[in-house]
Amino acid sequence: MKLQWERLTRTYGAKTVLDLGPGAIESGRITGIIGPNGAGKSTLLNIIAGLDAPDRGQIRYGSAGENGATRFYDEIPRERITLIFQQPYMLHTTVEKNIAYPLKLRKTPREEIKRRADELMKDLGLTPLAKQKARRLSGGEMQKTAFARALSFNPELLLLDEPTSNIDNATTADIEALLRRAKSGGGVTMIIVSHNLPQIRRLCDDVIFMNRGKIVESGPADEVITNPREKDTRTFMEGGLLL
Repeated sequence: MKLQWERLTRTYGAKTVLDLGPGAIESGRITGIIGPNGAGKSTLLNIIAGLDAPDRGQIRYGSAGENGATRFYDEIPRERITLIFQQPYMLHTTVEKNIAYPLKLRKTPREEIKRRADELMKDLGLTPLAKQKARRLSGGEMQKTAFARALSFNPELLLLDEPTSNIDNATTADIEALLRRAKSGGGVTMIIVSHNLPQIRRLCDDVIFMNRGKIVESGPADEVITNPREKDTRTFMEGGLLL
């Protein structure tokens, strides 16, 4: 899924938290959004997810048509988008039923639901926990279940807000491997908001650096992280304070 906008602004009271000029996120790529606290990263992600609305401007969502041209939707295609929060919400049921839930909503045949759930549980080492109540899992196991549930219906747009900030390294490695496989399968665009620069470097094709509600710099991940053009970006990458 491709995203593009001409102008986006969002204010809360008298404070402008987002003020963006023209921008786009390309289809089939992993884009990282980075920047200091209060930069507007989560606000932008929530607007993309349809959880918030801009005061001015709109985001256009497009998929490739039959001739390869991008076909834009008239409204947010919510059924093709999923969002994973830092603290995942688990339904009051088993691991396998949590994973199967989006497929049931879409009236997927029972055999396909089982096949897809079994495949994802195997990929993430959740098979022994299939019948366990999801709310009794450890934090890392819950996050794995949330990822499996989010990917179960093959979304076109996957949005991630600090997705591995509270879990161990082994679980993080499993989730990153799953994301790489999902990308290599084609068709999914991912946007990751994170303070974890090593993870952004490992996973992302492109990076957007934000500060004070604006996009300061964007481009290929290696260029933005290792050879930024803008002074504020360099300061942030070097661990300096942006005042």
